[in-house]
Amino acid sequence: MLSPARNAESGIEAIRHGADAVYIGGPSFGARAAAGNSVSEIEHLCRFAHQYKAKVYVALNTILWEDELGEAEQLVRQLYDIHVDALIIQDLSLLKLDLPPIALHASTQMDNRSVEKACFLENAGFSQIVLARELSLKEIKEIYQAVSVPLEAFVHGALCVSYSGQCYASQYCFGRSANRGRCAQFCRLKFDLIDSDGKIVIKDRHLLSLRDMNRSSSLEEMMDAGVSSFKIEGRLKDLSYVKNLTAFYRTEIDRIIQRRSEEFERASDGTSYFTFTPVPEKSFNRGFTDYFLHGRARDVYSFNTPKSIGMYVGNVKQVNKKSIIIGNPSGSAALRISAGDGLCFFNDQGDLEGFRVNSSIGHEIFPSGMPGRLRAGMQVYRNLDSEFEKLLARPSADRKIGIHIDLEDTETGFRLTMQDETGLIASVEKVCEKQMARSPQGDNMQCQLNKLGDTPFKALDIRLHSCGKFFIPSSVLSGWRRECTSALLEKRLSNYRADRRRKEASARLVVSEKHLSYLSNVSNAKAAAFYREHGAESISPAFELQQPEQAVLMFCRHCLKYAIGICPRSHHFPKKWKEPFALRLPDGRNFPLEFDCKNCQMKVHAPQKD
Repeated sequence: MLSPARNAESGIEAIRHGADAVYIGGPSFGARAAAGNSVSEIEHLCRFAHQYKAKVYVALNTILWEDELGEAEQLVRQLYDIHVDALIIQDLSLLKLDLPPIALHASTQMDNRSVEKACFLENAGFSQIVLARELSLKEIKEIYQAVSVPLEAFVHGALCVSYSGQCYASQYCFGRSANRGRCAQFCRLKFDLIDSDGKIVIKDRHLLSLRDMNRSSSLEEMMDAGVSSFKIEGRLKDLSYVKNLTAFYRTEIDRIIQRRSEEFERASDGTSYFTFTPVPEKSFNRGFTDYFLHGRARDVYSFNTPKSIGMYVGNVKQVNKKSIIIGNPSGSAALRISAGDGLCFFNDQGDLEGFRVNSSIGHEIFPSGMPGRLRAGMQVYRNLDSEFEKLLARPSADRKIGIHIDLEDTETGFRLTMQDETGLIASVEKVCEKQMARSPQGDNMQCQLNKLGDTPFKALDIRLHSCGKFFIPSSVLSGWRRECTSALLEKRLSNYRADRRRKEASARLVVSEKHLSYLSNVSNAKAAAFYREHGAESISPAFELQQPEQAVLMFCRHCLKYAIGICPRSHHFPKKWKEPFALRLPDGRNFPLEFDCKNCQMKVHAPQKD
């Protein structure tokens, strides 16, 4: 299970809450420019992670300018030296640099949605492939059967409406490149959908805004399809989000592993213990969808709002002068709303409105200010659970590696041995004079040896081997315990081995297209050289360097025709509208839409120039 880390603190908490790996941005070149971290912070995270055999991946998944290649090469060497496990990359220029043998993962920004692309990346030396979010179980399985490297798939979090790495709308409209980690979220804006005569089909809605992904009910199916790394989106999310979602997916994955232990096993060591019950609906979400995992469905979009709606709590039964009475959903537990909670609802115009709770008595809610457009019958959601957030603001998990402890006497003194759950052993042997105890010491010895405190260890059993008849001062025994746990921890760290970069296939790679367009995101000479070595004859520069005429800004599996019920494959197209359709921003700019029904894809074009 792979969790996001905005910073080292977030990464450490993700591991405490059960992550097998975390991904974090470096000082630069990450696809979330607002989530950068220093090399020293990442080194601190690596040491913490590796004691549990958890991995740390650093996202260097932007395209690179020519004058950045030297800095990128130097950064990679620094990350290798601090034992980062892998880099998540987009720009193929990195394959042409003089890099240490650090493992490389193919970012979803590389548009990894075909068997052909996956095979190319494997042969190029990538150790793991992060699949496009849009793939179905069938498509994932086809890729799994064609490659030998592990496959990673998103399982939770925000969705990009365009195939990742193929969205140029932010760059076109705002000069902020999504391929450079500076997406301005064009897809969360309001649009009108208009026909060729300018008639409004849908007015003033967030027509490109998608719900958030939640595939928790399909984890086992994804495992069977070949996914071995489940990725939670959210490097810009807060700490409570990371804690809650990591704990939730850890619990769900462990249930499957426990039931199918002969087929699957955990990728890291230790058991996480939580002080709370994880609930994904209590963290930021726009409503949930499994996207296209089981084929095309209508639940993928969130036209009314790009904001978090949270968890459904019930319908309004009555609106009073100063209070609201909310009924429980059918079959749910008793409603419990607390002071400080944030509630929200969709008004008669379909817009999201929110309010804070001042106090509550049972089902009666007293808002800090009465929402004027709230009506009986409306659904109410809680997008801020204040008690839950307070719980997560405190230490909310610990992770422990089970150890067996043996204390035995030797000819010259005593030996303390600790063996962890993976079989690693550390011992300390003390030469000292033995003193017979006046009373049994077993209980005290057990107590002292069990004080593992802030170490990553938890005693599974403590065997004294008749040592209870001897007297060992508690302070002395505690010193031996600390020495032994330190030795075991250092042994775990010294035995840890990070993945190494796979070798490029000996056979010559062949690119799928001889003439590469701006969609290949080639932004420097090294990347161009890589493609030419493998068969490309002509290469257009990246969109950010040279905007092509009549460019497609987005390639979307989400289809507005399907969403509004006029897909020609399954619905009747009303004669009152004329194609082509377009999206219109409030400033009057029109973005023509193209519906590629053969490939079941919607394309958003740049506005046509006069």
